Amino acid sequence: MVKGHILISFLPGFEASSLPQVRATPGILGINLVFGHWDAVAVAEARNVYELSKLVTDQIRGIQGVQETETLVHIEA
Repeated sequence: MVKGHILISFLPGFEASSLPQVRATPGILGINLVFGHWDAVAVAEARNVYELSKLVTDQIRGIQGVQETETLVHIEA
């Protein structure tokens, strides 16, 4: 399994409607609102990097109000 942190920026005014949709997306383990350039950080899990990429591009970015994402993939140290 591959885990990643997904940094998410919402369009202004869409935070309240977009956040629950991200939270309900299969593969999302949790999400927290943050201050700064990004509005939220979600933790995701998928079978491999390809599936994690599909989760972000096909599902998260498809949610109305999601403006931008950046994914940080966990590696074993």
